[in-house]
Amino acid sequence: MSRRRADSDGSLEPDDEVMPYSDDETDDELDESSEGEPEPPGAGVLHPPADARPSEMAWKVKANDRPYHHLPEFKKKVFLCIKKSRYSGNAIKTYKYNVLTFLPLNLYEQFKRVANLYFLVLLILQIIPDIATLPWYTTLIPLVVVLGVTGIKDLVDDLARHRMDKEINNRKCEVLLDGRFQESKWRNIQVGDVVRMKKNDFIPADILLLSSSNPNSLCYVETAELDGETNLKFKLGLRVTDERLQEERQLAEFNALIECEEPNNRLDKFVGTMLYEGKRYPLDLDNMLLRGCKIRNTEVSHGLVIFAGADTKIMKNGGKTRFKRTKIDELMNYMVYSIFVLLILVAAGLAIGHTYWYEAIGSKAWYLFDGKNQNSSYRGFLMFWGYIIALNTMVPISLYVSVEVIRLGQSKFINWDLQMYFLEKDTPAKARTTTLNEQLGQIEYIFSDKTGTLTQNVMQFKKCTIAGRSYGEPTTAAGLVLERGRPVDWSWNQYADRSFQFVDHSLVECIRSGKDKDANEFFKLLSLCHTVMVEHKDDGLVYQAASPDEGALVTAARNFGYVFLSRTQDTITIKEMEEERTYEMLALLDFNSDRKRMSIILKFPDGRIRLYCKGADTVIYERLSPKSKHKETTQTALDIFANATLRTLCLCYKDISADEYEAWSKLHQEAQVAMSDRDAALDRMYEQIESNLMLIGATAIEDKLQDGVPETIAKLAKADIKIWVLTGDKKETAENIGYSCSLLTDDMQIHYGEDVNEKLKVRQARRRLEPATFRQGKNKPAEAFFPEPGKNALIITGGWLNEILYEKKKKRRRLRLRRLGKRPPPSNPQDCQPMDDWEKEMRQIDFVDMACECEAVICCRVTPKQKGNVVSLVKKYKKAVTLSIGDGANDVNMIKTADIGVGISGQEGMQAVMSSDYAFAQFRYLERLLLVHGRWSYIRMCKFLRYFFFKNFAFTLVHFWYSFFSGYSSQVAYEDWFITLYNLCYSSLPVLLVGLLDQDVNDKLSLKFPKLYLPGQQGALFNYRNFFISLFHGIFVSLVIFFIPYGAFLQTMGQDGEAPSDYQSFAIVTASSLIFTVNLQISLETSYWTFVNCFAVLGSIAIYFGIMFDIHSAGIHVIFPSVFTFTGAASHALRQPYLWLTIILTVGISLLPVICIQFLHKSIWPSVGDKVQRNRKKYEMELLQEEKKKAPAFERGRRSRRSAYAFSHSRGYADLISSGRSIRRRPAARGVFQESIREVPQTAAENMEMEQN
Repeated sequence: MSRRRADSDGSLEPDDEVMPYSDDETDDELDESSEGEPEPPGAGVLHPPADARPSEMAWKVKANDRPYHHLPEFKKKVFLCIKKSRYSGNAIKTYKYNVLTFLPLNLYEQFKRVANLYFLVLLILQIIPDIATLPWYTTLIPLVVVLGVTGIKDLVDDLARHRMDKEINNRKCEVLLDGRFQESKWRNIQVGDVVRMKKNDFIPADILLLSSSNPNSLCYVETAELDGETNLKFKLGLRVTDERLQEERQLAEFNALIECEEPNNRLDKFVGTMLYEGKRYPLDLDNMLLRGCKIRNTEVSHGLVIFAGADTKIMKNGGKTRFKRTKIDELMNYMVYSIFVLLILVAAGLAIGHTYWYEAIGSKAWYLFDGKNQNSSYRGFLMFWGYIIALNTMVPISLYVSVEVIRLGQSKFINWDLQMYFLEKDTPAKARTTTLNEQLGQIEYIFSDKTGTLTQNVMQFKKCTIAGRSYGEPTTAAGLVLERGRPVDWSWNQYADRSFQFVDHSLVECIRSGKDKDANEFFKLLSLCHTVMVEHKDDGLVYQAASPDEGALVTAARNFGYVFLSRTQDTITIKEMEEERTYEMLALLDFNSDRKRMSIILKFPDGRIRLYCKGADTVIYERLSPKSKHKETTQTALDIFANATLRTLCLCYKDISADEYEAWSKLHQEAQVAMSDRDAALDRMYEQIESNLMLIGATAIEDKLQDGVPETIAKLAKADIKIWVLTGDKKETAENIGYSCSLLTDDMQIHYGEDVNEKLKVRQARRRLEPATFRQGKNKPAEAFFPEPGKNALIITGGWLNEILYEKKKKRRRLRLRRLGKRPPPSNPQDCQPMDDWEKEMRQIDFVDMACECEAVICCRVTPKQKGNVVSLVKKYKKAVTLSIGDGANDVNMIKTADIGVGISGQEGMQAVMSSDYAFAQFRYLERLLLVHGRWSYIRMCKFLRYFFFKNFAFTLVHFWYSFFSGYSSQVAYEDWFITLYNLCYSSLPVLLVGLLDQDVNDKLSLKFPKLYLPGQQGALFNYRNFFISLFHGIFVSLVIFFIPYGAFLQTMGQDGEAPSDYQSFAIVTASSLIFTVNLQISLETSYWTFVNCFAVLGSIAIYFGIMFDIHSAGIHVIFPSVFTFTGAASHALRQPYLWLTIILTVGISLLPVICIQFLHKSIWPSVGDKVQRNRKKYEMELLQEEKKKAPAFERGRRSRRSAYAFSHSRGYADLISSGRSIRRRPAARGVFQESIREVPQTAAENMEMEQN
């Protein structure tokens, strides 16, 4: 198939059917594509020719020769003079620590966090006597707790990674060592080893298939690990290795040298040669078994390890593991920096105040003389550091450990959510990270894979139309239509697939009675016109189809009594209603993406020759005979099927005379051996014979979506979350699924790659004409690409993406050649190539802006690398929070690139899950993950942070006000132990529980009102505005807490005639007022009250008084007289009613403004959440009533047709069948070996190429 096509103007454009690679080319391809004449626009996106070979194969593998790979020429420098082999071992490593490195590495990582480093420096300062205003243990205890909790969490996470690595590396495989196969662990496999794999084994490395137990060394593999698809692909061994390497002795003597491309991430390509016994044999992807796939329907396979471990394609596609941080984390760090700057400014101001105070008062007061001959400036310098220590709680050390505890708890709630548990596969939801939960409440863009993520990759035969009559609705055998039907009983058919569901009994009766010849011809065609392979097992027949579509059609024919039994190179045998018949296959005209149809020419037992054809209605109707009947009724049925989002396919036939066939056959054979333009010659022959067809009917297949996908997408759209689908499938397939899952709707204007490229070229041309205007206006809002009213959607292929965004490597190569004078720079201002990096960046910004104006974006035929690049573009230019969801290894790159990665688990493929942050079994659980858990986590974390900053400002700034009355001497206003325990014991539990349990509305109302999600996207609940509100709130409360007790203590007399206005009593009153205020303040912030919250608030206050009375007791003072100095202060102060009145007044004045502001805000400017809370009871009653009603069936009114077969994922097995490679040959003498390696045409490698993405 041609790699590129010309449009009407003769310009070259990307081929929508080709999956291009942008940054994934090997160096040899870049060299080839960059040399010679200047490329026309768009040429950069094309593949090298299929038969291109690099000038030098850099990767060499010698079979059964381990020492060869350790020769000096294959070593690379690691560090200084230390070298190691360039060939990776097969062990994989994802863990970070081992026994020796855990402590130093983990401490190093933790002290990279500025707050931890700050407190370590603070601890060192507190050891210095001259500036120590607080004991060292007030910092050491919280720091040890923080480091310990975080270290334990990191250790638990890394132990899980160790277990995963150990499980994979210790899998067993048979390796040929010392002349015989021995069981070995995966981690011990090396490049050049010969391995034996059995049915259902995972492939341990990237392996060259040598031989198998199947005919012609055919080997079936399942690629679910790579792409989530469960339909089988086939691989082929070379003829020479198939004939000579079947026995263990022969394999042990095998000494071929493989020369191939270096390790790369291209799943669709492999180029190499095998030098064996003096001859070279070409190798391609058809000969390779990739790591992560599973052997199916092949008893034994032998292979040679080419790439191992980190060099394998699946590992190369993993992308870099990125350290992910939430927006709140970044904001929190900036706020900590802001607090640190504020702390320095305050400490500096107070130090200057002390300098002037000492000059004016301190140096002249004899009773303040301390015996030190220090001038005022030096004393001010010491006071600066003293205040840094005294006010250190402005930078809250316990903040980070509290955040980690909250995140851990939220992760557990996700794991324990039974509504995200998939019973069929026994798969619960799993939060694989504990650091990103609140980010789930801020998602703006979702990037989803299609196959296995939105769909089940299961096709079901649902309806059909035969000779103008439609079947598939619930109907009795007599033709009476029912509202609800029961499935057909297939017990009369011993070959029936019992899992096949059909509710129209009238069609079964029609077939069994034999009265309707068209119906019988319909299913005969389905049983004969295909490229399905069959395997006979004890429990029945097992079909292997090139695509799920074909498998569904042949299975349908099988259930209706037309059973495909077997095939040879030139015959096909079926069972027609208990009668077995064999047809001679004269020609098989296979499907491809341009033809959108396939045909088979058969010779019947009675000598008749007939062509059967099935394909897309758009191509079939063009080729129908004028005499064909039922065209209008079939077209009406096709519209109805399309309205139900079913994928349609037309069936037709043509009787051919013997003379006509003979004449065509000769021309066909000539086309098959044409030396040039063979594909075009074959297409002309196919067109000639596929004409004047007679229409039989049409099928309707359901590409089964996962349950709840349309509803989930609709609900997420209401939450203003945009969903982009990134898939390796063909454009038509992706578009069809877009309509099925309601991502695309009939009122949307769809724009394809050509339209997008044209609009971007126009914008680029305008920018070149007015460069100054556009450069100045880079940060201004861009002009809309779609100013017309209405919804827009964008569908773009990987080829067009490369055309639009420019390739990096090839661009660098072109620029390098341009500098060397090999290529002139583009001088035409209309040239589509970028003039400079700024222009390239603006082109990317334009594309992202255009895509983001659309309600839906579908990128098809994209590579794993392109998926990651698209995500990166949106992150870079929109500064948006992104989420990627997929189920295969081809999704790993975008999962790692996005802010949050979600893996679909419970399938065969677990690569995506292993790289993800969250995993569950069904796409529909994404709705609950974001709208419930994500929103709750975001609200809880924001509320926690706002309150945490407030309570620390209120606590710390009391020292600031106290300094004005203590000569700016860095004297603290509280007792030392109160400072130590304030954040650990007295105020931590209530706010922790708010961070863990609080919810403004319950989960059902969260799902009912998706608009509740919007504040998270806007970052409205925690930002610098909220931070400064918390700061000023803290300043106000600290003022009240200090000055009301201060005023109350002036000229005061207690009941016993003593004045209570001493420093210790004042410290107790301010501390007690603070504890009551902050605990009652969190009570006002709590939306969801439980017994635990109540207990935490009251318990914190009780703990404060309990500990205070203990540490103020005489007993503990006797034991530690220098540590506990407030002996009897609490009992003395708190027996004074006057002081209790002071505490009540202080707390009341602190809380009254907050209560008033909250009342006014919820009454006058209520948010969506406030409104929902206010009417919560009414909405809950509505939900109960809705649950009792039956949800209406999903319908869509689109009048267009989408063919099922035309969108199958690959070409069929036609070349394999017609070449006879799948048919067991008569044993030949081992000494006889033909020169030809393959029996297939030159283009067979391309014809049999199976999609890996």
